[in-house]
Amino acid sequence: MSEWLVLSLAMAAAGAVVVTIVLINNRRVPADDDPSDSPDVLEYMTMMIGVVYAIVLGLAIAGVWEARGAAQESVRQEAQALHEVVARSEVYPAEVRDRIRGDVDAYVSHVVDTEWTHMADHQSLTDQGTALLERVRRDVTDYVPADDHEAQAYQPLVDQVAVADDARGSRAESAGATMPGVVWFGLITGAVVTVGLIFTLQIRRSWRELLLAGLFSALIAFLLFLIWDFDSPYGRDGAATAPFADLFPHLGP
Repeated sequence: MSEWLVLSLAMAAAGAVVVTIVLINNRRVPADDDPSDSPDVLEYMTMMIGVVYAIVLGLAIAGVWEARGAAQESVRQEAQALHEVVARSEVYPAEVRDRIRGDVDAYVSHVVDTEWTHMADHQSLTDQGTALLERVRRDVTDYVPADDHEAQAYQPLVDQVAVADDARGSRAESAGATMPGVVWFGLITGAVVTVGLIFTLQIRRSWRELLLAGLFSALIAFLLFLIWDFDSPYGRDGAATAPFADLFPHLGP
């Protein structure tokens, strides 16, 4: 099931539930009930709870957005560093150059095709990926430059492998979800309380009130879905591997 379908169903369900409860609740309201008779303190508390929850939602969205941006930047750095290794190895003899490029391609293919799924399922990297990157490191460090031109390329190649290794470590640290369970408990509880406050103001069955109640609850559902989607720093559809696909197009499907 696609994420957009899940979002649409969640928003529609949230709005339908609230509107249904309002309609059922209005059948139990006495005929002489005055909907304008709401204590001022009740309206004030309702407003303050809504403001506080809006601030919490904003902080949660900002947190997961920042974490996702940092995680995807580490992917870009890793892909760029490996691309530089391939490009800078041009000055080496054909045998060494082809070995470096072949091992880089093997590592990138493993990351995109295998390790990415493993990382999403287990929040960790694979031992094979570590071994493949180590093989690239050995290819670079074990070669002894034959002349000054090769010697000038040697240290930058070593540095780029180190950058790729560091970015890989950052990718491992960001593999899990950003939001702790207790935060999710607070967000969901706050959503229930905030939407429930609609009924404390004696909402009636006019189409405007029902429309606003449905839209408000759908908005809350959308924001929670947004946080859930961004809570996966590398995305849930594998789109974060785009830097590898862009820099290594010959490895694509």
